[in-house]
Amino acid sequence: MIRIACWLGLWLVLATGAAAAPQDLFQRVGFDQNLGAQLPLDARFEDSTGAPVRLGDLLQGRPAVLVLGYYECPNLCGLVWQGLQESLKTLGLRVGKDFDVIAVSIDPGEGPELAAGKREAVLKAYGASSTGAGWHFLTGDEAQIRAVADAAGFRYVYDAEIDQYAHASGIVVTTPGGEVSRYLFGVRFPDRDLRLALVESSGGRIGSPVDQLLLLCYHYDPATGHYGLLIMNLLRAGGALTVAGLLGFVLVSRRRDRRVGAADDAAGDTRDDAGNAADGGGSP
Repeated sequence: MIRIACWLGLWLVLATGAAAAPQDLFQRVGFDQNLGAQLPLDARFEDSTGAPVRLGDLLQGRPAVLVLGYYECPNLCGLVWQGLQESLKTLGLRVGKDFDVIAVSIDPGEGPELAAGKREAVLKAYGASSTGAGWHFLTGDEAQIRAVADAAGFRYVYDAEIDQYAHASGIVVTTPGGEVSRYLFGVRFPDRDLRLALVESSGGRIGSPVDQLLLLCYHYDPATGHYGLLIMNLLRAGGALTVAGLLGFVLVSRRRDRRVGAADDAAGDTRDDAGNAADGGGSP
């Protein structure tokens, strides 16, 4: 299982005044790549209005972007949200129509009021409609939070000395059924990567024919959380096309040579018959 520690998040936490980090902090904080893992759909939370919600009920047959963090985070979470908002603005897909955004606070001490404030700030920065369809900001108790975080492979540590959480930076893309499909790491999420992740996670139910073509050309790399051009596959495809072209040329050339040869033989036979006829006609 690939483990990626978020050194940027740890640096930011240390910069706020943590005296010393445990030696194993890099092992305790990060992402485990649980691709294909099922999120606990029965996990119960409260939304930003204080209403009880079931995680599975928020998945309306669409893929989702899962954001794990906490709303009063003074450092890393703000950068993650800023990066996500920038990507969503140029994504070409619509929240609430093509996919959903589900934020889960990892701090059980946070409640709906903080979730509502964060939701309002994010929607204002994103420029979404006042209804905010498809945007879900959740809070809950420790057991429910841990169930979702563990399924998503999101490892975090609470530091009581500074009352902050050390955690990874990134987002998780899920299928409409709540299975972990893709991870995008860091605090910047290229719109191409996010769009391809959502299209791929939807099983092709969203996006355009161009997206399907791009998925043939780009490959998701779990180690980096990015989509890279399939150079070797393209080279192999180009080589195969070259070989096929050469074979086709050889076959066409051989057929043409056969036709020319047959035509020459036929012409030779005609000349021979004509010569024989002429010789016969001149005999006494």
